[in-house]
Amino acid sequence: MSDDLTLGERLRTARRTRQLSTAQLAERVAISPSYLQKLESGARRASPSLTLALAKALRFGPEVLTGQPYYGEPETEDKVHAVIPELRRVLLCYDSPDELDVAPRSLAVLASEVDQVAALRRDARYAPMGPLLPAVIAELTHVALTADGSDQQKAYWHLARAYRAANSLAHKLGHHDLSHTALDRIHWAADRSGEPLMQILAAYLKAGAMIRQAALGSARRKLLALRGELERLQPERAFSADASAVDGAIVLKLAVVESRDNRPDRARAYLDEARSIAGSLGNQDSAAYDLSFGPTNIKIHEIHAMIDTGDTEQALARLAEWGTGGAEWAPPTATVGERSSHHHIDVASAKLAEADRAGAFAELQSARRLAPNHTRFHPSARETASALVRAEMHPSNDLTSFAAWAGI
Repeated sequence: MSDDLTLGERLRTARRTRQLSTAQLAERVAISPSYLQKLESGARRASPSLTLALAKALRFGPEVLTGQPYYGEPETEDKVHAVIPELRRVLLCYDSPDELDVAPRSLAVLASEVDQVAALRRDARYAPMGPLLPAVIAELTHVALTADGSDQQKAYWHLARAYRAANSLAHKLGHHDLSHTALDRIHWAADRSGEPLMQILAAYLKAGAMIRQAALGSARRKLLALRGELERLQPERAFSADASAVDGAIVLKLAVVESRDNRPDRARAYLDEARSIAGSLGNQDSAAYDLSFGPTNIKIHEIHAMIDTGDTEQALARLAEWGTGGAEWAPPTATVGERSSHHHIDVASAKLAEADRAGAFAELQSARRLAPNHTRFHPSARETASALVRAEMHPSNDLTSFAAWAGI
């Protein structure tokens, strides 16, 4: 059954559950009581950083305010949630897996399937990716536990990548407990892979989960420690191209921490450093260790940081400045779907904040074309679409159709 409540309505319920007045909650997050009342009524929309701050102040997970996971007719049709019970089982039995009906496929075949899974994850194609995960994880687990030498390490390396896809699927669908379990499994497999950069990636992903839970200080410390570990592994910054790309991804994540913590100057400093790292790599977009790093992702993060700190006007001005032929800048067509759709979802919320409802809807449509699964399950996309429907006395057929597709 679809959840028809808005974030503001969920916020009001959560506040009353904690028996807080609007003045008491507003004081905890350093906003005015009148602003909080506007959030609860739907007259104003909360930025991602404010949503996290409110959830933390209420001692709830952010999913209580966003309404995840979403269950409705669209989710029933594509069966995207159907794989979750099986994933729970294989992640629970990670060190003592069930017996297989047939022998596992060869490591080379399983590695190729993990490559396919990773590509689907990057393009946010969760519906086709999900059914592949339980089997490939189960088979790789058997191979990793029974092989030896370099084959065993390779099996664990690919198993860490498969667990990463499970983490992404669970997080995007709103199953945050399963996402956290998958993070532990990534660490477990990475530690056995004998690959230092994979171990750093595992810790980087955990820092991302910390950010999503508003544990910004913990995330900051972990990310800074990872940069120190990279320096220890490759002193004097004689980094390989892969290590530099991983370092750049860590720096961009630090920029997210600072923007979520409402420290725009620090966020800009990290963005400048990321541009310097990208320059050392020839200003080419990279997918090292299944991470997106390079000029495109830096621009996406720069816009995100502005929107996150409430500077929507400047974010839209920057897109116009970067654009050509009168069109705003958008990620190149070669950009992975998850990154591109995330950008358009962010810009949709910014345009709505600037009262450009037509522009906001156009951005949501772009996000849907690029990555429909990601768009449907993204809290900000759903909140923007809901706000657009409520703002129109007579919504267009296209808008009502979009809302029905999103399960709003």
